[in-house]
Amino acid sequence: MINVGAIKEGYVLDHIQVGMALQIYNDLNLKAMKDCTIAIITNVCSPTMGRKDILKVECPLGSIDLDVLGFLDHNITVNVIEDEKIVDKKKLKLPKQICNVIKCKNPRCITSIEQELDQIFFLTDEEKEIYRCKYCEEKYRSHKRNKLN
Repeated sequence: MINVGAIKEGYVLDHIQVGMALQIYNDLNLKAMKDCTIAIITNVCSPTMGRKDILKVECPLGSIDLDVLGFLDHNITVNVIEDEKIVDKKKLKLPKQICNVIKCKNPRCITSIEQELDQIFFLTDEEKEIYRCKYCEEKYRSHKRNKLN
């Protein structure tokens, strides 16, 4: 058995689909968090999922945007750690709005011309996990993606 030590303050991202931890690491841009310790644990046995990945991120609380994480995979459980103890467990949900996480693919969208505009998408169908661009209403289905644009 492998033992990865406890973290003093930060997050344990649990119930990540197997093989997705590195993608979430990249999508959350955790590499830019220079003063943080991060453990990526893959292919762990899980009684509920069969196999899963786990990310342990030792960082100041508030360093991870939970809305972005909810967009990436709202089935992840977020354990909030303080003084090496779990102080809260957060079940994520799809955010109602996301900003600058994905890009509109419509070449006629104003965001293609005015590139300084924020890329804003609103959740329009929670059941089908569909977001639409604020400016042109181009559809983006979050559930079917393999990686962010």
